[in-house]
Amino acid sequence: MSPIRSAVLSLVLSVPLLSAPLAPAMAEEVVLRGVSCFGIGSPPSASFEAVVAEINARGKGVVRIDLLGGAPAIGSPFQVVERMALGAYDIAGCPEAFFGNVVPEGPVLRLQERSFAELRQNGAIDYIQSLMNAKGIYYVGRHSTDGQFHLYLSKPIDKPDLTGLNLRVSPAYSAFFEKMGAAGLRASMAEVYTLMENGSVDGYGFSFLGFSPSWYPVTKYRVDPGFYDASIHTVMNLARRQSLSDEAKAVIDAVVLEAEAKVELSGPYVKAATEKMLADQAANGIQTSTFEGADAETWLNAAKATAWEEFLLANPETGPKLRELFTVSQ
Repeated sequence: MSPIRSAVLSLVLSVPLLSAPLAPAMAEEVVLRGVSCFGIGSPPSASFEAVVAEINARGKGVVRIDLLGGAPAIGSPFQVVERMALGAYDIAGCPEAFFGNVVPEGPVLRLQERSFAELRQNGAIDYIQSLMNAKGIYYVGRHSTDGQFHLYLSKPIDKPDLTGLNLRVSPAYSAFFEKMGAAGLRASMAEVYTLMENGSVDGYGFSFLGFSPSWYPVTKYRVDPGFYDASIHTVMNLARRQSLSDEAKAVIDAVVLEAEAKVELSGPYVKAATEKMLADQAANGIQTSTFEGADAETWLNAAKATAWEEFLLANPETGPKLRELFTVSQ
């Protein structure tokens, strides 16, 4: 045997692993950058934080969400989903009021009159999914509801007329309050207490179950009945979603869809939460200004008509089909 052949043979024999089949590499846990449209630790953010915790528990070794923070600490809530769609974040928990600037059809998610189970069966969610996909967003599901929106005031009213009132508003109901005669001031949740304390506003709109205990000292009345559905949704950057393994997608979907089923407005979970909040608000001195009969009809009809007028004007092509899919009465 030649010296060169002998040296090569010795080298091969001394490192047998080089020619042995390699064991398959373990896939690394995928880390997603998550954000909330509400301040971390605030009542409206709690449900998304719970979703994140559950995904992290079930997805150990597969997928994990690193919750980076919430608005306004990370910026305007109206920019959260917009920035997510551009790739700054991977997953977010937000009400539709904060991403209607990206997906004009988003507000339909607060106007729904059918259960989400029905919306998934009749093609409504598939249709809204296609519209979101076109904007670089993937719709996972509704992970929470904060019940209906209500008007909260420092003084009572006895009829559905808001003339002369200055109110803190959000895009979810600003058109409605202004239609009823109020002057609207758009401000974040964090500003509500100060605005009420210094008299800059006479009241504010907010979701019933998302009510912050810090507002009790400056809030005296709640106007009943409530209107719309203050739902909160899990959305993802479309490209990031598509890059995930089937296993990672399954973990995320399972957690969110279980939450979606749990928070149907007619279900026991929401009913129990509603009863508790009613008791808490009463115990903290909040009284009710309740519209009944014709006044209640006027209030609710105006809320619905104003919302759909605004929606159809913004979405002349897609609006009629969405209204048919999301509502019972046209």
